[in-house]
Amino acid sequence: MKFSDSFLDEIRARLPVSQVVSRRVPLKRAGREWKGLSPFNKEKTPSFTVNDQKGFYHCFSSGKHGDVFTFLMETEGLSFPEAVERLAGDAGLDLPKPDPQFERTAKEWLGLYDALEAAAHGFEEGLLARDGREALDYAERRGLTRETLKEFRIGFAPNAKDALKTGLLKQGFTEAQLLEAGLLVKPDDGRPTYDRFRNRLTIPILDAKSRIIAFGARTLEADAEPKYLNSPETKLFDKGSTVFNLARARKAAFEKSELVVVEGYMDVIALYQAGFTHAVATLGTAFTERQMELLWQLADEPIVCFDGDRAGEAAAARAIDRMLPNLREGRSFRFAFLPQGSDPDDLVRSKGASAFAEYLASARPLIDVLWQRELKAHAIDTPERRAAFEERLEQLLAEIGNARVKDHYRREVKNRLFTLWREKGTQRGKLPANLGARPAGRSGPPPISSPYGFTTVLTLALVNHPWLLDRFAEELSSLEIRDKKLAALLQSVIRIIFDDTSVTRERLVERLGADSHGKLFAALWRDSAFKRVAFLQPESPEAEVEQQFADLIYRFRALPSLTRELQEGADQLADVTEAEFERFAVLQQQVASVGSEHAADDAGDRDATKRFQETVARLKGENVGAQKGRRSEKQG
Repeated sequence: MKFSDSFLDEIRARLPVSQVVSRRVPLKRAGREWKGLSPFNKEKTPSFTVNDQKGFYHCFSSGKHGDVFTFLMETEGLSFPEAVERLAGDAGLDLPKPDPQFERTAKEWLGLYDALEAAAHGFEEGLLARDGREALDYAERRGLTRETLKEFRIGFAPNAKDALKTGLLKQGFTEAQLLEAGLLVKPDDGRPTYDRFRNRLTIPILDAKSRIIAFGARTLEADAEPKYLNSPETKLFDKGSTVFNLARARKAAFEKSELVVVEGYMDVIALYQAGFTHAVATLGTAFTERQMELLWQLADEPIVCFDGDRAGEAAAARAIDRMLPNLREGRSFRFAFLPQGSDPDDLVRSKGASAFAEYLASARPLIDVLWQRELKAHAIDTPERRAAFEERLEQLLAEIGNARVKDHYRREVKNRLFTLWREKGTQRGKLPANLGARPAGRSGPPPISSPYGFTTVLTLALVNHPWLLDRFAEELSSLEIRDKKLAALLQSVIRIIFDDTSVTRERLVERLGADSHGKLFAALWRDSAFKRVAFLQPESPEAEVEQQFADLIYRFRALPSLTRELQEGADQLADVTEAEFERFAVLQQQVASVGSEHAADDAGDRDATKRFQETVARLKGENVGAQKGRRSEKQG
């Protein structure tokens, strides 16, 4: 029903916000406002304010804001029409009369509600009758008490074609109504209608106002299919817009600030009996947008329980794909996976409520489950496969409709990728000796000649050009930096960029100055000769910066391997062929080009470079002498 602005304003005028809020939140006067503890977050210092003059409440701890209608919607999970109806009664106002068409539709629907209510009453009586003995025994074997059976109005549909039909027709309902309510089936071949539910345990499905809109029914025959049978979709029952036990779970969910979502109604009933009165079910459907909105009315991050088997993993995978487009600020899901082959009903019966509570407590956020799903489904043992893995993640993140949530997911994924590539680089071990072949067409390196210099320039490059991290995250994660202070500083730079992908050079410098590594950074930023390297300058062309940075990483990674190979070659100079010596000479040139062709930043680096060059010259001289000696022996 559509309500006029004047009618809503009249409710607001008659009901001060403080009057509505104080039923749930103890308020104290604070000047022109009222203050109290937030009903949305646990807190010790009041951050929740109510202003009757302006007609709104505001919660500083959660950011929630609204009027009397939104307060009921936020704290009790009511829909807007339900909140209006509740508050209109409190204000002593009659609801506006609907138009004639609405009245006709409402009257028609009332007849369907009445038919379903009458059917539920008949099923309840059937469970306690002689014919229902088998059904009652089954329910008791499942551990359900008489109190639980009564609470959920569980019943029994007899094993007869028209028992329900005959009884309801005698009460004055028409065959058309029973068909419309989904209680009868009409064969296509013209045969008479017959009861939809036969020889089954019946469970009423309620709407948000606790009215019966459909039934779920569990077969009592071992080989009957389907095991569970729901009513068909009707004018009252839309499966994709219905959450089983929503009305009953509403109060408990708000009190606990938690909602548990399971797959079937028998799980909900077992959990309810075990004390988890805030459990609901989606009736076996993949999550729909409407169902997610209903769940979020009761909790910001409902916990979805799945069996810990392949079927459970598959169900979780489908659910995640449906959830991603609908995520928004403060609205997501967590996942609890139960032991292999166990469902909630089995778990609470075999191990007790505490065991189930432990699984709820260990529920994982959606991002964790998404990450593990993709990691398990994709091999990442080659560069091409790692690239495909990243592309797949990017495609999934593109499905997120909310721009802010999407941005935070991208940051989180980049962070995880960086960590993953670093771990994989460590597992792969040292780089191969043949890495020393220099890429064709690359320009010369920055003026550095030691691991210290390399690391310093890497750090300064990222500070001056934060966008480099997005393009070289995998390469950076595989670098082994032995200088602990420089490694910590570089990690700090990377962390800041990950946390704020739009961070500017100036802001990055400011944050690093206040960081725990601020003194080291300040020294490099102020005094290091490396800061004059051309490509580090902010105005340098992006293409040149990218090329030089790639070359810098290549050189950093190549130097240890080449140096090690050179030393191994030097150890074997006593007896080499000319071809082997030529190879050694090429290797010397490669090492020199990587580590020694430019001046060092400090005296220590210059001395190290000089000693290195002297060693190369000495080894070369010794090798030439050995070669001449062997030639003389042969000629003699």
